[in-house]
Amino acid sequence: MSQQTTSKIALVTGGSSGIGKAIAEKLSKEGVKVVVADLQKGHFKEENLHFHKCDVRNAQEIDELYAWTTEHVGHPDYLIINAGQGIKEKLSEGDPEKWKGVLETNVMGPLRCIRAFTPHMISQKGGNVVFISSVSASQPHPYGGIYAASKSALEVIAETLRLESLPHINVTVVSPGIVDTAFFEHEISGNASVEEMGMGAIDPKEIAEDVWYALNKKKGTSINKITTRPLLQNF
Repeated sequence: MSQQTTSKIALVTGGSSGIGKAIAEKLSKEGVKVVVADLQKGHFKEENLHFHKCDVRNAQEIDELYAWTTEHVGHPDYLIINAGQGIKEKLSEGDPEKWKGVLETNVMGPLRCIRAFTPHMISQKGGNVVFISSVSASQPHPYGGIYAASKSALEVIAETLRLESLPHINVTVVSPGIVDTAFFEHEISGNASVEEMGMGAIDPKEIAEDVWYALNKKKGTSINKITTRPLLQNF
């Protein structure tokens, strides 16, 4: 059962697993109607969840997602841009075609979602967009250049959207540290693990709580960035 009833609608990209799933379940638990856009349908405990298959790298599928969502559920009040892909490759040795795929997911995907869903928010003079970034943004590190660059770009995009949509859209960047998900297992290249890093990991539900906190600030107040790390994490 939901804790409360609300007329709000949310779209969560990459919402079938990990951080995205935790966010989708938190919002649904709070009575928000949630559309999960992902490549595969996950298993959810909460009600108010709708699934639509979507690859954010594909412009046509974003258009189809917009059409399906607005027809069957409604225009989202909350746009949660979470879908992302990790990669670890040395710039002088890696595969640029793999890099292109990461940038399509982590940069062009969010841009396509912004272009599709935010015009209605602006026309209605209200809405929230939350970008799930990473502490890797603006932190160059060996083998992490492509991923860090993609998250740095994402945060510039977020701030640009905030400035361009003032005062109608509330924009928040949530930058997690190490989170206990399968993120590292799904990296295109790389063999890191939470255990090997040895700094602990936070539960994805904590990031979902951060998102909910940002969405519920009183009118006229905006939380623009939240960074949450395990206490032992040193970057």
